[in-house]
Amino acid sequence: MAELEYCTVEQDGNVMLITINRPEVYNALNPPANLELDQVFDEFAANDEQWVAIVTGAGDKAFSAGNDLKYQASGGKMFSAPHGFAGLTSRFDLDKPVIAAVNGVSMGGGFEIALACDLIVAAENAVFALPEPRVGLAALAGGLQRLPRQIGSKRALGMILTGRRVSAAEGHELGFVNEVVPEGEAVAGARRWAEQILECSPMSIKASKQVVRDSLDQADLPGAMRNSQYPAVVAMGESEDFIEGPLAFAEKRPPQWKGR
Repeated sequence: MAELEYCTVEQDGNVMLITINRPEVYNALNPPANLELDQVFDEFAANDEQWVAIVTGAGDKAFSAGNDLKYQASGGKMFSAPHGFAGLTSRFDLDKPVIAAVNGVSMGGGFEIALACDLIVAAENAVFALPEPRVGLAALAGGLQRLPRQIGSKRALGMILTGRRVSAAEGHELGFVNEVVPEGEAVAGARRWAEQILECSPMSIKASKQVVRDSLDQADLPGAMRNSQYPAVVAMGESEDFIEGPLAFAEKRPPQWKGR
């Protein structure tokens, strides 16, 4: 992987830890940072040995404060990364799970990054908001679409139309946070979730995520349940893991997943 300026990457077995590394601006992102993260997630998607990603922010204050407004206000060159904010918010074909370890402020685009992840583990000091209307903008990196889908339109509009801040505990109550952990333990909590995911076949995880993602907007349930339409389901049925799982169960031993 090329030398990184705006984030750090740590590979631990089958888990990739991606840390947004701009603590001096509460891990806010500008276009060059988005492009760098886009390339990092490209490499995660392409690496057959990396099965789960965790994304977090450097320091103890912020996951990400979202768009770097000072960069924008100073006339910095504006351009979009191919897969959206943080290289993630418009990445619709990633079948591997991504966990957000929210260790502080998660505002605007920062909240949209978390919403684009499959799971959110939040420290007690985490704060979530879509405050864009307060500065004449709108949450157009998926926040206006994902939040209503995840918690319902009335609850989502209660946040969106006010820009109000929501604690980790309220986020858990609303349903977009999976677990609240003590301050400073967001990454550790995310690693525990990753370890549980790694107990499962990565082929099964890919198939499960792809079906959930691609069937959510299908009104026709029988049509959504035509499982042969999902490439990851077909790949699962043709994989070594499809044999290994039942064999390990019969032999009363832990499965040795190959991810193929």
